[in-house]
Amino acid sequence: MTHPSDTDLASLNEWLRGRHALTGLAPEWNLDALPDDPGELFATWLRAAADSGVPEPHTVTLATVDADGLPDARTLILKRIDDRGWAFASTRSSRKGAQLAASPAAALNFWWQPQVRAVRVRGRVEEATLEESAADLAARSPAAHAEVADGDWVLWRIVPTRIEFWQGARDRRHTRVVFDAVDSAWSRSITGDMADQQPMPWRD
Repeated sequence: MTHPSDTDLASLNEWLRGRHALTGLAPEWNLDALPDDPGELFATWLRAAADSGVPEPHTVTLATVDADGLPDARTLILKRIDDRGWAFASTRSSRKGAQLAASPAAALNFWWQPQVRAVRVRGRVEEATLEESAADLAARSPAAHAEVADGDWVLWRIVPTRIEFWQGARDRRHTRVVFDAVDSAWSRSITGDMADQQPMPWRD
C-alpha cells in the first residue's frame, strides 16, 4: 500500500484550508408557515432543490452500524416516503443488509448545494412485505434486475423518530427545525438566526 508523502499531505491540507464553505444562496424560509407534517416540508424542499438544478436530489447517505458498533455509510436512492416510513432498497446479502438484520436502526442525510440545505432522518428500520420488495425489484431495469439473486432484494423503511431540517448561513448562525416523534404526534423546535436563537416547542 502506498502512502502520500508529508509534502503531498501538506499541500492537500493547505488546499483544504483555502476552500470556502456554504457558498450557495439559501432560499427564503418562512418559519411562520411550517406544516404540521415533516413529510410535507421535505416534499417542498426536495422539489425546490430539483427546480434549482440540484442533480439527483433524491440521492441520500444511509448510515448503519456494524457488528463492532462502528458506523458505516453509503449513498443510495430514496424510493418513497409515506405514513409507514422513508423507503430505500438493496440486497439482503449486502453489507448494509447484514447490518440492518443485526441492528435495525439507521439514519439518512440529504445535502443540497447550492441551496445550503440538509435534511437528517433517523429511526428504527422495518422490512416491507415480500410483495412490496418484489414490486420494487420489478420496477428496476432489466440489467439491474438480472444481477439480483432470487429473493435477495429487500425494501426497507426507516420509521423516523427525529427529522431535522437545516439551512446554513455564511455567518454560521444556521437555522434548524427539528421534529421529534412523541407518541402519535410530532414535537417541533426551532433554533437559529431566523428564530432569534430561541427554541419554539410545538405539538399537535
